[in-house]
Amino acid sequence: MKAALQIDSRDDLAVALRELAPGEMLDFGQGPVEVTERIPAKQKVALKPFHVGDTATMYGVLVGKALRAIPQGGLISTANLAHEASPFDVPGRQQVTDWSAPDVSAWKEVTFDGFHRSDGSVGTANYWLVVPLVFCENRNIEVLRESLESVLGYRRSTSYESYARGLLDHWKAHGSFREMLEGQYQENLEIRDFLPAEDRPFPNVDGVKFLTHGMGCGGTREDARTLCGLLAGYITHPNVAGATVLSLGCQNAQISVLEEAIAERAPGFDKPLHIFEQQAWPSERQMLEAAMKQTFAGVARANEYTRAPAPLSKLILGVECGGSDGFSGISANPVIGQVSDFLVALGGSVILSEFPELCGVEQELINRCVDDASAARFGELMSLYHSRAEAVGAGFYQNPSPGNIRDGLITDAIKSAGAAKKGGTSLVTSVLDYPEWVTKPGLNLMCTPGGDVESTTAMAGAHANIMFFSTGLGTPTGNPICPVLKVATNTELASRMPDIIDFDTGAIIRGEKTLLELGADLFDMAIAVASGKAFPKAQLLGQNDFLPWKRGVSL
Repeated sequence: MKAALQIDSRDDLAVALRELAPGEMLDFGQGPVEVTERIPAKQKVALKPFHVGDTATMYGVLVGKALRAIPQGGLISTANLAHEASPFDVPGRQQVTDWSAPDVSAWKEVTFDGFHRSDGSVGTANYWLVVPLVFCENRNIEVLRESLESVLGYRRSTSYESYARGLLDHWKAHGSFREMLEGQYQENLEIRDFLPAEDRPFPNVDGVKFLTHGMGCGGTREDARTLCGLLAGYITHPNVAGATVLSLGCQNAQISVLEEAIAERAPGFDKPLHIFEQQAWPSERQMLEAAMKQTFAGVARANEYTRAPAPLSKLILGVECGGSDGFSGISANPVIGQVSDFLVALGGSVILSEFPELCGVEQELINRCVDDASAARFGELMSLYHSRAEAVGAGFYQNPSPGNIRDGLITDAIKSAGAAKKGGTSLVTSVLDYPEWVTKPGLNLMCTPGGDVESTTAMAGAHANIMFFSTGLGTPTGNPICPVLKVATNTELASRMPDIIDFDTGAIIRGEKTLLELGADLFDMAIAVASGKAFPKAQLLGQNDFLPWKRGVSL
């Protein structure tokens, strides 16, 4: 195993693959570098002396500016390096026209078993959706959830309740919690998925998903239109067979706005859609009973769908990173990028989002756009996003979280250069603004915040039917309708949090496997998940994270 890695020959920073001790010697072919202080794994080491104002390069791009003198072999930190990124130029771009696609002969004849919809899309799952147009209906959504989940066989069973009951019984018997607080009270905790398909009344339906949110009224009319666009994206999603929608009636997010957004995304929309406006009903009870009947009937109709073989080109892969660390850009993200390239080469689609985490690599992506219009749109969206952040006294430089920084992502440019690796190397065929949706195969750039759940929510709304989520620190994030596979950047995390991690790329750090090898393994896992033959940990844990982006500054 190497001690450290210089990612690009132009770099004057290297990442420590293990803890480096003072006095250790590093050599990347440009002369020896003596480590001058303890460098924890994942952190960056200076390959040359820096003076105040000197710029630093990593991944071959500008990633920071020295705040103070840094000795060769010294530790890079927020105390001595500030965020700095190169400007980008759309009119003067050097367009990339050729792409060396990877060898995908191993998957040329491979299919996945999916749910075929009348519009030609194919789902990797089959859900019924129950959503509110406005937060005023959240309570009624919960009433429907409580009433239907158990009856239909989708309520998750855990022993948490029995564990809590045991705590109460222990207290009643002993009159003290001391033994429990000291760890003397033990009870096995078991988490079980909902009833197996064969035991459910509608075995071909993977679940009924009840979504709630805090939007739909107040805010601006644009907020309401954007929310309706997002909800329309979910309703028309290939993983959704139909939907029940609850509306109050007086809110900004009107039924007509939702219907327009659905028609825009699916001109021949023919899925069952049942909309209930509470203010038009004589009582809440009557509305809920009617909604329950229609939902029950809708799930029965959704059960008529069955899985059938589909080409891999029908997959739309959303790629995300969260809880990132100093290894993200050299292990998990490049492995995900390898799969992205495999899928694009097979005619599929990929969504690379999180625009605050593309800061500093804009020029590369602009150069990769297949046409000037896409390049211009990406540049405009990035500039607008950054200007909105600056208008409230922020900026992309504030994107890295304390956990990111603690584990080696010192500047947003360092984080961004590694995050962009998830998109692979193919040409950019389309640039989407939130809440738009994928209409072209190839690599799609989508404007979303860097927040994990806002971004995954947006990509599902853009019709991603499977997602990869890289993490170095660990996060349980999932999505209600789109399977999310969690990819660990390091084996320590995969071993410590096996309940949330699906795939480990730590072998890259140890030098035991190549990107091609791990990319092939991850792609095969994704195909199994898309076929309903395997289930991501987030799905087994019931991680139904849904958070619409209230358009504004969210880094």
